Amino acid sequence: MTIERFGTLDGQDVFQVSLQGPDGIGMKVLTWGAVVRDLTVPLAGGSQRVVLGLNSIEDYVAHSPYFGAIVGRYGNRIGKAQFTLNGETCRLDANEGENQLHGGTMGFGTRLWSILDHGAGSLTLGLVSDDGDMGYPGRLVATCTYRLLPGSRLRIALEATSDKPTPVNLTTHGYFNLDGSPDISSHELTIAGDFITPTRPDLIPTGEIAAVAGTDYDFTAPRPVHGNQHTLYDINYVLRGPYGELRHAATLASRRNGLAMELWTTEPGVQFYDGHLIDIPVQGLDGARYGRHGGLCLEPQRFPDSPNKAHFPSSILPPGQVSRQVSELRFVG
Repeated sequence: MTIERFGTLDGQDVFQVSLQGPDGIGMKVLTWGAVVRDLTVPLAGGSQRVVLGLNSIEDYVAHSPYFGAIVGRYGNRIGKAQFTLNGETCRLDANEGENQLHGGTMGFGTRLWSILDHGAGSLTLGLVSDDGDMGYPGRLVATCTYRLLPGSRLRIALEATSDKPTPVNLTTHGYFNLDGSPDISSHELTIAGDFITPTRPDLIPTGEIAAVAGTDYDFTAPRPVHGNQHTLYDINYVLRGPYGELRHAATLASRRNGLAMELWTTEPGVQFYDGHLIDIPVQGLDGARYGRHGGLCLEPQRFPDSPNKAHFPSSILPPGQVSRQVSELRFVG
């Protein structure tokens, strides 16, 4: 484990923490946004980078579409940047038209986190969000723990407490590409979800729960990410199994090198975004150029806009309780 200065932002140092785990898995994490800047896993004859990352804090601030960040206080979208809680309307910072995305203009993915604990293969970061931050009620204390485990696994535990009732949806936002190709056309995807939450054109859920069978959204069996080139994906899947238990959510696999990544999570949903808006004007890691479909996101989450949809699983964290999300990335090559 090493800690080194990665840059300076508004007079404060940004650090990079390098972790090494069993079986040759390794990662680099920034204190800015709790970003996973790099993640490499063992593969026959060497190792394979599996995420998209950038080369300077300036590039992240200017160009990153949440590459590798922990987003919150509420990941994904809240319609009209407001919700009503206990009879009071909370008006949030709108940063995507009239809606809020990933917690607002100063969401957790663009903030400096503090190093709370670290070891050879683990790191815990913390962040305090004051009452009224981006419009949210309650003083929220959040932690993110990355732990590299045997069997080429990365476990991510996200926890939060608050002194007032508040919606919480801390979410991982890695962009995955398992073989280093310019795009993800060589990848196949399986999602353990038979339903999606359809959206309006602004990507706010309509409230409907729709079956994927017979549609372009059906990934219940492995198939190419873009088997239908006319469909672009940025949608929440309703996962099978009980909310709160660690269970299989998705499998991504490269046909080029045979590497597969399983996502396991305790969350009720996962957002699949196929990276169709990626257009990064600066070089990425090892000089890579990240363009359209250069990587994809699988974001374990509570449902988008759930503070405004009473029939969606609740995301409200009461005082005295702990919001906890656990996800694992399991690599097989």
